[in-house]
Amino acid sequence: MAARAPQQKAHWRIELPDETATCFLAADLGHWLRPGDLVTLSGELGTGKTTFARALIRDLAREPDLEVPSPTFTLMQIYEAGTFPILHADFYRIKHPDELFELGFDEAQNGALTIVEWPERATAHLGANKLDVAFGIDAQRGAGYRVATLTGSGTFAARLNLARAIHDILASSGWASAERRFMRGDASSRAYERLVKPDGVTALLMIFPPRPDGPPVRYGKSYSALARLAEDIRPFVAIDQGLRAQGLSAPEIFAVDLKAGLAILEDFGDAGITDGQGIVVERYAEAVAVLAKLHQAALPDALPIDGAATYRIPPYDVDALSIEIELLLDWYAPHVAKAALTSGAKATFVNLWRQLLRDIAPVRAAWTLRDYHSPNLVWLPNRDGLARVGIIDFQDCVLGHPAYDVVSLLQDARVDVPDEVELRLLGHYAQLRRAADPSFDMANFARAYSVLGAQRATKILGIFARLDKRDHKPQYLAHLPRIQKYLAKDLTHPLLSALKGWYETHLPRALNKGP
Repeated sequence: MAARAPQQKAHWRIELPDETATCFLAADLGHWLRPGDLVTLSGELGTGKTTFARALIRDLAREPDLEVPSPTFTLMQIYEAGTFPILHADFYRIKHPDELFELGFDEAQNGALTIVEWPERATAHLGANKLDVAFGIDAQRGAGYRVATLTGSGTFAARLNLARAIHDILASSGWASAERRFMRGDASSRAYERLVKPDGVTALLMIFPPRPDGPPVRYGKSYSALARLAEDIRPFVAIDQGLRAQGLSAPEIFAVDLKAGLAILEDFGDAGITDGQGIVVERYAEAVAVLAKLHQAALPDALPIDGAATYRIPPYDVDALSIEIELLLDWYAPHVAKAALTSGAKATFVNLWRQLLRDIAPVRAAWTLRDYHSPNLVWLPNRDGLARVGIIDFQDCVLGHPAYDVVSLLQDARVDVPDEVELRLLGHYAQLRRAADPSFDMANFARAYSVLGAQRATKILGIFARLDKRDHKPQYLAHLPRIQKYLAKDLTHPLLSALKGWYETHLPRALNKGP
C-alpha cells in the first residue's frame, strides 16, 4: 500500500498583550472564515478561548453587544450571522464522542461556521481540514499576556498563509488600523476589499493569489495557458506601471506582495462611465480616445515588474482566440440551448473560426486590455483629459488586434449601447486614428471589428453559461439576450456569411432565434 502523503500544515504565532488584541485577532480572522469552516480553540482554562469566540461571533454577526454565553453547560449554541449560522460548541463535559450524535452536532454543522472549544475531547469526530487556535499565557510578561498559535491543517494551510500575508502587508504599509469592507467580486478569481482608515482615507486591497494550473485541454496545456490568462498578480503590476507611464489612469500601487498575490491600490471610487439611466456618451467618447492613444503608440512588448524582473506580454494569437470560442460548444450549447452537436458540426465551427481569425491578423499588434468595458472603467471628474478614465482591469493584457478592445467597449456585455451611438463612437475612433496616421485603414478595421465582435460575443455566451452551471452565478444569464443581439449583428458582415449559416443551422438560440 502506498504511503499516505503528509497533511499540509501552516503555523502562525501571534502575541496578544491584552484582551483588546485578542478581539482584534478575532476580527482579523473573521474576514476569511466562511460557512462549512471548522475552528477549534485549544488551551487550558482561563487562556482566552471563550473571549476569542465571543469576539469572533459578535464581529461576524455585526452585533457588538450580542449576548454570547459560554456553552459549557448547554454544550452547543447557534447564532445567525447574516447569511450563515454559527455553531459554538464546548466539548469540556463530553465523556464520549458518541454523545455528539445525541446532541445533533452533525446536523447543526450543516452550512454553519463551527467553533469548538476543548476539541481534544472528540478529535476523531472532527474533520481534518480545520484552523486550530491554541492559547497560552506568557506569565513572564504578565497575567493578562496571551500567545496564540494558529495552525491550519489540510485546505486551511494555504488560507492561513494568505491571511498572514494580508496581515503583514497591511501592517508594513500603514493600513493595519483600517476597517476592511468586503466588495462584491466580479466574474474572476480575484477578490477586493475597501480599506478605510479612521481619518476616512481609503484604498483597495486586491487579493489575487497564484492559481494552480488547470487540467490539460490541448497540447498538454490548460485552458488558462492557451487563452493567455494571467495566473498570478505579476501581469497586473507590469501593465499597471506601463499604463501609468503613458499618462493614463491605472491605480497607483502603494504596496505589493508578488509571492502572495496581494496589492494595496489607489481607490478610484465608484463613479462609472454609465449612470442609472445607461451609458454616458461623453464618458464613452473619452474611453474611446484612450484606446486611440494606446493603439497609435509604439508600446513595448516587455515590461519591468517592480524593478526586479521582466514580464513579456503574450500574443493574442489564433490558438488563444479559438480556444475561447469553444466555450460556446462546451457550456452554452448543452446547458442553455440544450443542443446536441455532432463532432462534425463542432469541427466545422472551429475550422470556420480559425480561418476568419487568420484573415484578420493585425499588421502591428497593440496592447489589448481584453476586458475594457463599463464594469472596469471608473470616471474621475477631478482629473483632466484622458486621465479622467480610470482603468482597473488589465491583468489579461495581450498583444492583439486594436479592434478587440474597441468592440469590447462599444458592444458592452453589461449595458445597452444604441446602434447609432456605436456608429458615432466608431467614427470618433477613426478620426482620432487618422489624425495621428493618415494611412489608417478603416475598412480593414471594420472587418476585424465585426469578426472580433462575433468572437467576443461567442466567448461570453460560453462564459456566462459556465458561470451559471459551474460557479452557481445565475445572475449573468440576464445578459444573454444582449450578447445574442450583438452576435446576430456582427454576423451580418459579408465576411462572416458562412459562419452565420452555421449558427442558423446548428445553434439558432445563440442568435435569439428558435425555441
